[in-house]
Amino acid sequence: MFRSPLLLALGLVGLTSAHAAPDPHDWEAVLDEARGQQVFWYAWAGEERINDYIQWTADRVAERYDITLTHVKLGDTAEAVSRVLAERQAGNDERGNVDLIWINGENFATMKANDLLFGPWSEQLPHYPLTDPENTPAVRYDWTIPVDGLESPWSSSQVVFYYDTALVDDHPRSMPELLDWARANPGDFTYARVPNFLGNAFITQAMLELAEETAPFYAPVEESDFDALTAPLWDFLDALHPHLWRGGRAFPANSAELRRLMGDGEIAIGLSFSTTEASGAIANFELPETVRSYVHDDGMIGNLSFLAIPYNAQHKAGAMVVADFLLSPEAQARKQDPVIWGSGTVLAMERLEEDERARFSQIDLGIATLPPEALGELLGQPHPSWVDALEAAWQRRYVGQ
Repeated sequence: MFRSPLLLALGLVGLTSAHAAPDPHDWEAVLDEARGQQVFWYAWAGEERINDYIQWTADRVAERYDITLTHVKLGDTAEAVSRVLAERQAGNDERGNVDLIWINGENFATMKANDLLFGPWSEQLPHYPLTDPENTPAVRYDWTIPVDGLESPWSSSQVVFYYDTALVDDHPRSMPELLDWARANPGDFTYARVPNFLGNAFITQAMLELAEETAPFYAPVEESDFDALTAPLWDFLDALHPHLWRGGRAFPANSAELRRLMGDGEIAIGLSFSTTEASGAIANFELPETVRSYVHDDGMIGNLSFLAIPYNAQHKAGAMVVADFLLSPEAQARKQDPVIWGSGTVLAMERLEEDERARFSQIDLGIATLPPEALGELLGQPHPSWVDALEAAWQRRYVGQ
């Protein structure tokens, strides 16, 4: 059985009920209560373009709702989860420091399972119907875990590879082909270091592609024979690593470092969790104009990111108003612009008014961005319990080599 120290600590904590909070069904009351509040948004800060977008959000909610939005910059979302846990252990059930968290996957599963979240609230947001939840099940499930109104969808992502056409004549179309290509082009490919989310995405993508059966990955890891199911993954990585950049002895820390390696010509193929990242990087002069995106034939992993409010947040009303603004067509369209950020929208275009759809149709997705019909099949994220297991196994096998 695989359990992180955070999960073990959570198992020792008793449950308490949240204090009185604003009623999300009474939106006017929520708006009134939110005015003058300072909302502390704990969000990953590994990309300057994301930080800039959050600052733009802060400017807008200050102007429109008199909310002071403070970005508490994280290297890992688990830092925010740990803070809420520490407050629970200290008996701080009403004056938490965390008002809003950018979250998904294992962190959401952990907080939900241990009653660390406020809600339900998200389906009462005025902009939530624009996600067309009845026909878009992804907004109600986070890595197979039912959302149950405890977090609001915010951003859509899919893994894509990108390559320099000036250096690569014919890109790989599967993990076995990538291994063959790496053998023929040593040092020209790498991926982000695990447990960075992009590194996790790469090894998960490889696991899904190489497995004979994928259904067990969508149930808790404890229900499966981990070693047997992941054996093809480790065989693949063992064969791949000697042919990576720096012989697989070092890995870039995140997507920004991976992008810099590509921009400096040290590698010829990279990957991203944003379908428009390469185009945005070209527009910002980080990558050469010869870079293009591609996907594997059997599909690529994708997921949604969400926003959650801890059970003991002090400024729940302000947090809900910020989350609703981030669901607005204005905020979603700006986020999708690859020059600004390039993160996909969670809104259903058919639910928007004509002028709102125009915001999206006018976005130049860029020269390196694949059209939607070329993105192929979307592979769902496995059950969150697989993340800790894969991370631990990867660290045991490769750290220090």
